Amino acid sequence: MTLEILTSAAMRPVQHGFFTRKGGASSGVFSGLNCGRGSSDQTAVVEINRARVAQAMGGDPADLCGLHQVHSADVVVVDAAPNGSLPKADGAVTRTPGLILSVLTADCAPVLFADSEAGVIGAAHAGWRGALGGVLDATLDKMESLGAQRGQIRAVVGPTISQRAYEVGPDFFDQFMSEDPAYGRFFAGGTDDRMMFDLPGFCLFRLRNAGVLSAEWTHHCTYSDPSRFFSYRRSVHNKEADYGRLVTTIRL
Repeated sequence: MTLEILTSAAMRPVQHGFFTRKGGASSGVFSGLNCGRGSSDQTAVVEINRARVAQAMGGDPADLCGLHQVHSADVVVVDAAPNGSLPKADGAVTRTPGLILSVLTADCAPVLFADSEAGVIGAAHAGWRGALGGVLDATLDKMESLGAQRGQIRAVVGPTISQRAYEVGPDFFDQFMSEDPAYGRFFAGGTDDRMMFDLPGFCLFRLRNAGVLSAEWTHHCTYSDPSRFFSYRRSVHNKEADYGRLVTTIRL
């Protein structure tokens, strides 16, 4: 099956892709393009999937520069392909041609950044903790350290869980409100004391407030489209033992 790669006109001419689960070699609950080495999927099959992604990006598997994601606001500068363990971080930036920055998600927001004039790109994994903690702002800071200009940076939020599927409790709400009462705008009423959180909307707010040239969301909900996307929350609701991870990539 052919890979399905979502792209955004805002990122052109920079090569990038929000890969769906279609076109992979995995089976069962991982059916499709599971690129998560941390999953319980067969290691050899995950490597086949990652090789297909690298080929689609015009590179080799060794060019894939991933992260040991920990829901932090830490961002690293990448100037060489990984050799051994991956850095513990949730964002990466580079100005080195040929390297393929990648992040893995399964409801969290994958966010791509590009200043095509300066030749600097970035990728971030933004769950609610990372987004609230400032991983998107930190990615912009690191890009500027490589010569990018914030007012020239375009950002795109890829497939993520949408507000209609993201139910949270009062403790979650209180964490945002204690940070800034204005964040209440990203919550809508749910059942009883539950609320619905707008993760992509919050990411866009943080990006626009940080002064990027443009920020947009692809408007794909991972939870609501099981044929195309893996979803951690959907796997929990379905009482599945594990779940696949989607990959998002960008390269100069």
